[in-house]
Amino acid sequence: MSESDARLPALAIEAIGDALASGRRRLPAIDALPAELTMQAATFVTLEREGELLGCVGTLEATRALGVDVAQNALAAAFDDPRVPSVGLGDFSLMAVKVSVLSPLRPLAARSRAALVEELRPGLDGILVEAGRHRATFLPAVWPKVCDADDFVDELWRKAGLGPHAWPDGIRVFTYSTVDSIDEGPRDAPITP
Repeated sequence: MSESDARLPALAIEAIGDALASGRRRLPAIDALPAELTMQAATFVTLEREGELLGCVGTLEATRALGVDVAQNALAAAFDDPRVPSVGLGDFSLMAVKVSVLSPLRPLAARSRAALVEELRPGLDGILVEAGRHRATFLPAVWPKVCDADDFVDELWRKAGLGPHAWPDGIRVFTYSTVDSIDEGPRDAPITP
């Protein structure tokens, strides 16, 4: 997807609302999706209420149909993110729902932390770092929450459990961009039986 698409947050909202109303998690049938939502894509779904994180879960590589990936990640963000409590009916009505569609991962040839910092495009690049059993990512949406590229890398390293300014043997770093679609809410609560 090259442009923001309001259907993506709507898919996320529908999946979460249906789960809250019925107590069951359902994914859309691929044959019921428009053709452009059946292409494989990697997505993240971020849920916030008044700027506070309610959940953020996603995939880094395209393995499912876009519409299914959005619904699956929305359900996981709402109910399975171990950092926060599950979303409730009060959250549902007021939460902002952001769907980020990721570009393919692009490996960086940076051979040092300084080279990585120099190569980053603030505000545009998301980063995935892998070093042995350490792995973490930051979406491009994190940039406004940090001071500069040094701070971005420091915080990502901390999230991955890497030492400050470490550059372990075999480290792999990838960048990606996102196209974001947002539904700020508010919305009606789902009707429960």
